[in-house]
Amino acid sequence: MSSLTPAQTDNVSTVQQIKPGQNNSMNSKNIRKTTRHWLHEQSMPLAYALLFIVLSFSVENFFSGTNIVGLMLSVAQIGMVACTMMMCLASRDFDLSIGSTIAFTGVLGAIILERSGSITLAVGGGLLAGALIGAGNGVLIAYLRVNALIATLATMLMVRGLAFIVSKGQAVGISNETFISFGDGRIFGLPFPVLVVAACFLIFGILLNHTVFGRNTLAIGGNPDAARLAGIRVERLRIWIFLLQGLVTALAGLILASRITSGQPNSAQGFELDVISACVLGGVSLQGGKARITGVLVGVLIMGTVENVMNLLDVDAFYQYLMRGFILLAAVLLDQLKNRSARKS
Repeated sequence: MSSLTPAQTDNVSTVQQIKPGQNNSMNSKNIRKTTRHWLHEQSMPLAYALLFIVLSFSVENFFSGTNIVGLMLSVAQIGMVACTMMMCLASRDFDLSIGSTIAFTGVLGAIILERSGSITLAVGGGLLAGALIGAGNGVLIAYLRVNALIATLATMLMVRGLAFIVSKGQAVGISNETFISFGDGRIFGLPFPVLVVAACFLIFGILLNHTVFGRNTLAIGGNPDAARLAGIRVERLRIWIFLLQGLVTALAGLILASRITSGQPNSAQGFELDVISACVLGGVSLQGGKARITGVLVGVLIMGTVENVMNLLDVDAFYQYLMRGFILLAAVLLDQLKNRSARKS
């Protein structure tokens, strides 16, 4: 007489129905699925690593210490602003006014420094202006329901106009050595702007992945209505995101002004397209709700490396514009392919 209960008998029957080879087949399928997922997630870092190795052997002076430091310096401003643009895109918004904000805050900081001689006032004035521009964009988009494209395009034109008005269309020179040291000073052998962009990636990486602010940002990007029903104050959060965007962009503008020792009203033209391209290359979805700080870092490095190599090879500036356009188009197509793949799976 069997000592097994009816439930135990059913379990034994189920186990007996599974053939020994089926278990191995299921394990191998899981391994393949996990491998495909890992390759999909790490495709851009692996592609950049391969690109870096190839360029190190094929392009003269690319792997030299001087050029690597120059490469890091060249992506410093893009990297800083890409951290906050990542938050905008993740919340299903974007900002086309960042190039104009960089120009205006650089000019404003240079003018304040020239007239007052105070670095504190110059930096504080530039940062305050950037924060107000960003908050203004947020109010237009969140409360007045103006489309982000139109709102930030209008702001881009107005802020660029302000940069030319306050500077009278001329570059504003900077002679203060302490202020200039922000752009060319070194700490532990690394340029100050490189340390600033590293700090931005660290701070915004923590903000995105380990705080309520980051989780709510991704939530409103995924579904704003559902986020609102869940108790998230969507409008207020959007204003904070744009305020941070303006603040960090102003910091990038002040550092750029210190690097080139002047506030230039026509600087950073087309900057917004480079930043958006870097974010999308790094896996930030244009449809919102998806962002990774490591991906943005790789996207920034790809943009900077391509430009750096073209400069080393003495490629004409006209062809560089063509290549940047191709990169932007490739980034958008890659985003669409990833979204289609996600919907199918």
